[in-house]
Amino acid sequence: MTPRIVAIGGTVSIGSTTELALRTAMASAATHGAKVQLFDGAYLAALPHYRSTAHAGAEGREMVEAVRAADGVLLAAPGYHGTISGLVKNALDYLEDLSKDTRPYLDGRAVGLIATAYGDQATMSTMQTLRSIVHALRGWPTPMGATIRTYPGLFSPDGECLDDRARMQLDMVGQQVVQGATSLSAMARPAA
Repeated sequence: MTPRIVAIGGTVSIGSTTELALRTAMASAATHGAKVQLFDGAYLAALPHYRSTAHAGAEGREMVEAVRAADGVLLAAPGYHGTISGLVKNALDYLEDLSKDTRPYLDGRAVGLIATAYGDQATMSTMQTLRSIVHALRGWPTPMGATIRTYPGLFSPDGECLDDRARMQLDMVGQQVVQGATSLSAMARPAA
């Protein structure tokens, strides 16, 4: 079985630290056998506010369908004012479209979490928020959640993580989301 992982996250800034961190975890997940699909900051920025007058119904459908078919999810959010960004929260609101599924929301899916911010306090409060949201959506957060304190030079110009501690965390999140997705999918399969 090839686990299907959906990666969601980023900011309105192309090549943001949040997106680079997410891509590092995605590479780890792919190395551990997963097929990974990305919905980055540019995709999220194009989503109108969920169920607002600007939301015609087709927006976000590709992401929702990808999560519906996924075995696991990687979520990356920047810490804005002590919590996740509105951009990421709005994307997660679109998962309400999964509420009436046989497997609602993130039920039965491993979810790897990444929080980025300039300060340690913001990374921790952002991680707490991500965990609370995933629990509310019935997902299974991985044991490791990457809290990445950002600074200039954390990533090379080509996107390589240059900090050993951050790289280790992101690699572990990618690995654990694949392990969790594989285990949860095996438990959900009917016995032969």
